Amino acid sequence: QVRLVESGGGLVQAGGSLRLSCAASGRTFSSYVMGWFRQAPGKEREFVARIAWSGSSTYYADSVKGRFTISRDNAKNTVYLQMNTLKPEDTAVYFCAATTSWAFHTLTQYDYWGQGTQVTVSS
Repeated sequence: QVRLVESGGGLVQAGGSLRLSCAASGRTFSSYVMGWFRQAPGKEREFVARIAWSGSSTYYADSVKGRFTISRDNAKNTVYLQMNTLKPEDTAVYFCAATTSWAFHTLTQYDYWGQGTQVTVSS
């Protein structure tokens, strides 16, 4: 069991940057593959990025590739999402998720979810 708490969301102008954090409880954080997903109003939740246990393997949605960077600090039980060159279409609630399986972009592969943090990008 792991509890996830996101932070770092807010309002930013287009072209700006934000860094999201997701703090995890428990002593086995390094055994979880971590993912970031987002959900815009009226839309389904979609995959953003994912990072493997040691941080050596990352994977991104095409829509954020080159602009967003996922990273993790296993000593701090935290995963990050650095978001640069933000666009209005990045506006959504961002969720972090965890799984012990070798997951990538499939939402149902993730077992644990945070409550989300709102990111709003103004034009």
